[in-house]
Amino acid sequence: MGKIIAIANQKGGVGKTTTSVNLAASLGVLEKKVLLIDADPQANATSGLGIDVESVEIGTYQLLEHTNSARQAVLKTNTPNLDIIPSHIDLVAIEIELVDKEEREYMLKKALQDIKDDYDFILIDCAPSLGLLTLNALTAADAVIIPIQCEYFALEGLGKLLNTVKSVQKIHNPDLDIEGLLLTMYDSRLRLSNQVVEEVQKHFNDMVFSTIIQRNVKLSEAPSYGESIINYDASSKGASNYLSLAKEIITKNS
Repeated sequence: MGKIIAIANQKGGVGKTTTSVNLAASLGVLEKKVLLIDADPQANATSGLGIDVESVEIGTYQLLEHTNSARQAVLKTNTPNLDIIPSHIDLVAIEIELVDKEEREYMLKKALQDIKDDYDFILIDCAPSLGLLTLNALTAADAVIIPIQCEYFALEGLGKLLNTVKSVQKIHNPDLDIEGLLLTMYDSRLRLSNQVVEEVQKHFNDMVFSTIIQRNVKLSEAPSYGESIINYDASSKGASNYLSLAKEIITKNS
């Protein structure tokens, strides 16, 4: 049975999509069958895997509306063992459209029931907000990865996100775990980066992944070529960081 992991943080620019795309590709390369769900209207995970967003006819929007099944929404990518359910700017409207629906927080969970067993891991790239889209992802997920950038405002907003996770656990999904906090955009030359790492590790101990994602030019370049870091430059620091994270997650779940 596939494990569903949401990658969430209401702060933008913390490396959510970078992590979603490259962790998914790394798990695929390590011979796990992976589905990535792009649940962000900006559709960066979709374009980051080389899919033309304008050509998307069935995606996360149709999945949440229950107008199409999950299987109909799945697209193959050019990365081994990795499929995607793409996003489109239409997804912006879903928060308004779901407001009056019964059990609106469970739309994604219900939609994934029939394909959950087809994959080892299903990753959900969440939008940078704590709205209905992210709530659907957390209700559907078995666990959540929280990326935190190694910068001054890193811990700002983390309390709010952890409170949201707690209330989802209480009301919608008692089985939701925190898979881990992931430190991203680390620059060993900066004292601030090192202070943030120390601070997060001191406060959250075992909740923090051992793998730290370092700042890497190749990681920033890869999406503009519509490729994961594994396809773009497998020998780069970014690729080795994400492969290390994938191995850590596989070990944790074996």
